[in-house]
Amino acid sequence: MKLLRYGAFLIPLALTLALLACGSTARSAAPTAPTAPQATAVALADTPQQMPVVNAAVEPGLTPSRAVGTTAAPSVDRTNPAPGSRPASDAVSAPTSDALDPHAVVAAYEDVLTGIYESVLPSVVQIQVRTNVPTVERFGGSIRPTASEGSGFVWSSEGYIVTNHHVIDGADNVMVIFADGLELEATVLGSDPDSDLAALKVDPPAGGLRPVGLGDSDQLRVGQLALALGSPFGQEFSMTSGIVSALGRVLQAGESNFSNPEIIQTDAPINPGNSGGPLIDRHGNVVGINSQIISRSGGSSGVGFAVPINTAKRIVPVLIEEGDYTYAYLGISGSSLGAALAKANDLPSDTRGVLVVTVVPGGPADRAGLSEARGTATVDGIDYPTDGQIITAIDGTPIDGMDDLVAYMAERNRPGDTVTFDVIAGGRASQVRVTLGARPEVVS
Repeated sequence: MKLLRYGAFLIPLALTLALLACGSTARSAAPTAPTAPQATAVALADTPQQMPVVNAAVEPGLTPSRAVGTTAAPSVDRTNPAPGSRPASDAVSAPTSDALDPHAVVAAYEDVLTGIYESVLPSVVQIQVRTNVPTVERFGGSIRPTASEGSGFVWSSEGYIVTNHHVIDGADNVMVIFADGLELEATVLGSDPDSDLAALKVDPPAGGLRPVGLGDSDQLRVGQLALALGSPFGQEFSMTSGIVSALGRVLQAGESNFSNPEIIQTDAPINPGNSGGPLIDRHGNVVGINSQIISRSGGSSGVGFAVPINTAKRIVPVLIEEGDYTYAYLGISGSSLGAALAKANDLPSDTRGVLVVTVVPGGPADRAGLSEARGTATVDGIDYPTDGQIITAIDGTPIDGMDDLVAYMAERNRPGDTVTFDVIAGGRASQVRVTLGARPEVVS
């Protein structure tokens, strides 16, 4: 079966779990799934390569297994949690046990997982989305409501909720459901397709809501415990466990034409309906927002992806206050230097950086004088671009390839910033200063 690309899973309410079907979003029918692309010599700087991924989220309204219950808002100060909230530093620790007793060790591990679940559960939500889809009929059109589901979590006690952009994209009505049965209608304050993040607002009950503790995704290491909470296949408030499998992935976010850097990979089972839910560390703090999977079947294959919480710390407050987030834009496509591409450009095989392959006319790079590749050379039967400027560092920070360049600009730069590139051209090193623009809106 072909690898499915990123898209929402839709299951009509009338279908059983055995009739699970996949779709592109809560608004569309199932598209033809492309095959996984082959690696090429040229990667795109501002336009990433297609990834054979599918979303882990928008699950249509399956019958629940049990009944469960405006204007721009100011940004949230995460350094001073609301009274009564659990600070990010609080850790859920295991009881003291005799390490020589295997039963005691297992019991302690179980106690840790149970403690994390019980601690985080009040902050996790199920998100039910209704979208009115126009239909074409022989004697006039009509509106057909469709249902989908995802997950999310409480960002602050004032009623801010975080989920994925693709969970609520195009929604006409969004309901947020808590584990105690509380149901609240939500307003979408803002969303960002490039990071696949969205901020919602609900009117909190008396006493406010309990926010999650936020971890530090920059401190993650491969092998650490990872727990995914959410509503897979409509089975609300489920928890699965695994580890952090890899760090620093760069993926395309949904229908965006731009990359989402520093993505966390995990083998904790993530399935349709998990999108927007938290990825939790052993301290009970959120380190990522579950977003995508790679799968041939449409279900979890042990390769899931989460947006790092540090990305959310940077973007969510802006979404709450302004409704959208603007990224810095360079306006090139480029290729990461490996040994073969370096050889084609008459450089030492260990040279690392980004060869500028094309420059967008009139873009920031073009205005600054960055030059694109003008020739080709054949190495081992493969043609490689040559005679373009090669970026080796940005503001003094060396870059190994395209992923480094994308991540640096996404995390450290905003439109209007001026950056200095170290470049190599014609065997000579020089510097080029570029004033970055804003990413253009891409019309599909």
